[in-house]
Amino acid sequence: MAAKKPAERPNASKEELLKYYRDMLLIRRFEEKAGQLYGMGLIGGFCHLYIGQEAVVVGLEAAAKDGDKRLTSYRDHGHMLACGMDAKGVMAELTGRIGGYSKGKGGSMHMFSKEKHFYGGHGIVGAQVPLGAGLAFADKYKGNDNVTFTYFGDGAANQGQVYETYNMAELWDLPVIFVIENNQYAMGTSVNLLSQSVASVTSVEFTQ
Repeated sequence: MAAKKPAERPNASKEELLKYYRDMLLIRRFEEKAGQLYGMGLIGGFCHLYIGQEAVVVGLEAAAKDGDKRLTSYRDHGHMLACGMDAKGVMAELTGRIGGYSKGKGGSMHMFSKEKHFYGGHGIVGAQVPLGAGLAFADKYKGNDNVTFTYFGDGAANQGQVYETYNMAELWDLPVIFVIENNQYAMGTSVNLLSQSVASVTSVEFTQ
């Protein structure tokens, strides 16, 4: 009987793992409170929560270095917190106060931090993808070793600009990482419902 190989040592220390846990917990508690305030009418406009996706951005931020950039879609609060933006400033923006990152004028989907290299949540589906490639092009032009994390949801994966950006990134060898966050929903429609609808239509077509 072959001897068992010794377990590989984790590449993160106990302190680092605890930090990741705290970061995920901060995002979860922040989003729970944001959802509560939105239900009370204290947050204007739209408010898309990041609940259930915390580990995605915390894991990728753990691999990022100073100078790397990130931008995402309208489900963006978790990304702001994970890259080190102040939770009070994010909440102030959500509630329309002058202390917010866009002085209370941008709301949930339009925050920005040059200091943290966070280049926004974007309300137009898939619009952030070519912008991410543009940021990566700038880094390549400058000759540094920074990368850009460009996040988008599975519901945005059918947008034309996404595939055009893939082609440009490949042709120009851009330092961009495309991250598809599949939360099983496209906007507010479950992937399961979409699958059932497609199966139903296909069944009707073949039976006629």
